[in-house]
This record gives sequence, C-alpha cells and structure tokens, in this order.
Amino acid sequence: MSDLKDALVIAGKQYNSRLLVGTGKYKDLDETREAIEASGAEIVTVAVRRTNIGQNPGEPNLLDVITPDKYTILPNTAGCYTAEDAVRTCRLARELMDGHDLVKLEVLGDQKTLYPNIVETIKATETLVKDGFKVMVYTNDDPIVAKQLEEMGCIAVMPLGSLIGSGLGILNPHNIKLIMEAANVPILVDAGVGTASDAAIAMEMGCAGVLMNTAIAGANHPVLMASAMRKAIEAGREAFLAGRMPRKRYASASSPLEGVIG
Repeated sequence: MSDLKDALVIAGKQYNSRLLVGTGKYKDLDETREAIEASGAEIVTVAVRRTNIGQNPGEPNLLDVITPDKYTILPNTAGCYTAEDAVRTCRLARELMDGHDLVKLEVLGDQKTLYPNIVETIKATETLVKDGFKVMVYTNDDPIVAKQLEEMGCIAVMPLGSLIGSGLGILNPHNIKLIMEAANVPILVDAGVGTASDAAIAMEMGCAGVLMNTAIAGANHPVLMASAMRKAIEAGREAFLAGRMPRKRYASASSPLEGVIG
C-alpha cells in the first residue's frame, strides 16, 4: 500500500513496500534488476559472502545495479555457521558500505536443512548489538526465542515459514501468531514462501512483511513472479486491515430474506 500511515517502519525509516527481496539465484544482473523493480521492494538483502559489493575489485558489483541511493541495502550473513563468522561478515559489510549498520543476521545449523543455529545466533546477536549494529534476525518459529532476541535489542525478528528455499509455505502459523502477539518489534516471515498465496497468507495473519528470494528467482518467469508477489503482499495487507468475516459452521444467505415477496 502506498499510504504512509500504514508504512513499514524499520530502524526508524518508513517504507511503502512490505516485501523484502534477495538478490541471489538470478541468471544475471539484468534479470536481478528487472525482478527487483517489478517487486516494488525497497529493502534488498545481499549475501556478503556470495555477492560482490566491492570486496572483489574488477568483478561486476551488485551495487552498480541495485544502488544504495534507490534501495536500502540489507547485508546478510547467509552461509555463516558460527557466530564468529557472522560477526566478521557484518563488520566487513559495514566497512565496504561506509559505516552501514543495518544487517540481517542468520547463523545456520547445517547444510542440509539450513535451519538456524539458535545458540550461535544468540551469541552473534549479543556481539552485534553491543557493536552498534541494527540487527534484523532470522530465527526458528519458537515464541520464547523470538522474544529473547527482541529483548536483546534486535530491531526486527524474522521467523521462518519453512526451510530456506523449500517453497513449502507457512507450516506453523500458530507459532508465528504467538510470536506476533508478544512482540513490540516488526515480525517478518523469512524463508519458505513458494508462491503468491503464501505471501498473502503471511500478510493476512498480520505479519509486518515478508522476505523472499528463491520464490521469485526460482520461478519459470522471475520478473512476472516478482510482480505477482508485489500484488499478493498488498492484497494480504489490505485484507488484514479490513478484517475478514467470521467463520461459520452453516450457510448464511448473501441477500437478506426479510421482505421477500412470497
């Protein structure tokens, strides 16, 4: 939605779009740019360990295509399996981006599931918050862990819908609702979205936003899917704000029966 009264607020900045997108898995930088433009996203996440944002001079630089003057760049720690590696990656991103301190923290547990390692995530969070970073944190759908990460100083908590890149959708909506009920920071679904209906469901639940990459980049037509995701996010948000009708066990006529001519 374009109304700033319903803006997503991250680290004190307002965003019209509640869709956050990644930059991996596209066939080339042109497709990356086109898909992100079609998505309407204003926050774009970049895997520092897998993408050149200036650390490899002479190679194509993603920031020449996804420019920081147009997008909020969100460096992430994808591919990190220890708190130490994640902290090092965030510090590298801050150095490369002239003091940029907004980061997405993810510390993975294993290569098969890419499930978050919560012990290492908490360690990294503690260090990064003390180091002045504004941390948006990827975690599991445990309400207790989510609240702990918020209390440690994370500015947004991002529970998984399902495993990264799985496309299985939101498998445990009840836990995500519990996380939202207890939260005082934005809760964004991160990972597992497969198609537009998954994104709409997340927004209808009341999530502040959705972050995705593979659902767009892995589609047969990524630019078209990016456009679909944009519409799904907007429709889901509007449905949440409108408030759905109550569920009923029996039928209820759409037209009133009073005054019907016999």
